[in-house]
Amino acid sequence: MLDDKNNSINKNQDDRNLSDVFRELQEIRYSQTNQVNTSSSSKANKQPRPKAKVSFIENNNMSFDNKKGIKLSNLLIVLVVLVLVIIAVFPMNVFSVETGNTDEETDEVVETASIPTNFEINRKALNMQKIISENSSFEKVKEQVSEEREIEYEIQTGQNPTLPRGEQVVLQEGVMGKENVSLVKTYENGEFIEEIILAKETIEEPIPQILDIGTSDFLADLKIHIGDIVYLNKNATLRKEPSEDSEAVAEIKNYLDVKLLELPSEEWCKVSFDTIEGYLPTDVLTSSSKTPSIIEKNRIQRILINVNIEMELNKSTGLTLKDYQKIFKDLPNDTNGIFEENAEVFYNMDKKYNVNGIFIASIAIHESAWGTSQIANDKNNLFGYGSYDSTPYESSYEFASYAEGIETVTKSLVKYYLNPAGTKIYDGETASAWYYNGPTVEGVNQRYASDPDWHTKVYSYMEMLYNRLS
Repeated sequence: MLDDKNNSINKNQDDRNLSDVFRELQEIRYSQTNQVNTSSSSKANKQPRPKAKVSFIENNNMSFDNKKGIKLSNLLIVLVVLVLVIIAVFPMNVFSVETGNTDEETDEVVETASIPTNFEINRKALNMQKIISENSSFEKVKEQVSEEREIEYEIQTGQNPTLPRGEQVVLQEGVMGKENVSLVKTYENGEFIEEIILAKETIEEPIPQILDIGTSDFLADLKIHIGDIVYLNKNATLRKEPSEDSEAVAEIKNYLDVKLLELPSEEWCKVSFDTIEGYLPTDVLTSSSKTPSIIEKNRIQRILINVNIEMELNKSTGLTLKDYQKIFKDLPNDTNGIFEENAEVFYNMDKKYNVNGIFIASIAIHESAWGTSQIANDKNNLFGYGSYDSTPYESSYEFASYAEGIETVTKSLVKYYLNPAGTKIYDGETASAWYYNGPTVEGVNQRYASDPDWHTKVYSYMEMLYNRLS
């Protein structure tokens, strides 16, 4: 009878699946904990299923043979250890899989003391196939190469007090060097990631770039350089050395221009005034960049410095029509407005006959007493042209207009008084020079007027008219 029972147990063991084994192991664990023998019974809703039984038999009560008992005992021990390891690693509820069915198939309910019968499905399981597929697409490649590369040149700088502050001048151009570089490059999926340099060998040494950097605030303020033209903003004394105690070389008037030659300090500079060299304080100078109006003022001043009693009159003044209009506008003694009205006529004489038009106007002012003489009023003759001392009114020429009289006298002075014989003058003619004694006021005086002081009187008018420009 016992043999049949053992055979039945062995047969049942052969028919069991893994779920049955886990269930039986749970029963064993809980039966030992609660010290209660458990038995399972199944209740079939429709069709009953055979129950799995495990009987705990004392060693001294074993009726089956010793060999099979030992084998089963060892199996149970291994399974228990396995279950304990699994339970220790995973929480109990991870393995609970609900065995109850809601369909019409056979449902089994194992009635045990507090034995959980449900196993929870892990819904966040890793997709190992996907992970392997994704990682297998990464390709990291390393290669060892040798390349020729450029070596950066260094920049060497020096301070230059003769340059505007901040300005740079390249004294020597920089040249890149060359070197051989051995290195390992790493690529991932064809994209460069990093490199490790193993060795370098210089082929050509780089040539440094050399720069001069300016430090002069004076040059920067005026926006100028050595060799540029600068202008005086006040009258100043040109000195032999850069010191107020040094010997005076020349006096230079306001607005005149000089050429900047050297800058020994921020306080003094060496300049050239026409052909004279010397030193000026830097604070008496300005530039066209800083003072734009200085250009026009310099033009006028350049004209005025050449105004003197010895000046040559067989040259144009260089004045513009606006200059002439400015000179003759609102002259206090021009009560009849004759000279203001004929300002353009004097300008045209200046340009057409290459003569000093201010000189022509000054003769007219002196001879006509500012256009108030009887000859001027009656005969439009501002010069008393043709008059003799004995019969001044009767012998003087009469003109249709002041402009006609002005041009007639101008042509006569150009042809007979102001130019050496043979000088080309106007209309293809040459100068006769019958009364030529030099192209100055004094030279004209010798044959033009009987008054020996005539030239000083005429020049005083010239000087007055010129000064109206400033």
